[in-house]
Amino acid sequence: MVSSRPPWDEYFIQIMHAVATRATCDRAKSAAVIVRDKRILTTGYVGAPAGMAHCDDVGHLLKDSIKPNGERTQNCIRGIHAEINAVVQAALLGVSLKDATIYCKMEPCPECAKAIIAAGIKRIVAEFRYKDGELTRKFLNSAGVELVVLNDEIAKY
Repeated sequence: MVSSRPPWDEYFIQIMHAVATRATCDRAKSAAVIVRDKRILTTGYVGAPAGMAHCDDVGHLLKDSIKPNGERTQNCIRGIHAEINAVVQAALLGVSLKDATIYCKMEPCPECAKAIIAAGIKRIVAEFRYKDGELTRKFLNSAGVELVVLNDEIAKY
């Protein structure tokens, strides 16, 4: 008999989608699930720190940025990225992330990538590419962190 159960990576991506429903910044609605030995250690979603106002309630706190190529962008800086929230949750609970896998909507931004590296996470499974993922990929490669991207499209948000 053939099993209809999803492979592990697909299973944890499905859970990541459920966690994303709690996100409080509608610009990304992303989440992260950190796993070791097929067991969930922590989860996180994009949103303001506990006790602070959320974008969905008071609006976005947008910051203008200029990329090295001169392109202007706007980023919401009210919320914490899902990957950082999942790492912080582990710190609050005293859970080691050494050799864990993190599942996320898109390749992490460079700041999240550095936190993932520092936390000892060894594998990232992203559903999509990140619009500015080149630097992230350089960081991860130099640190020996495996990156698996399931869909080569750039995440839309």
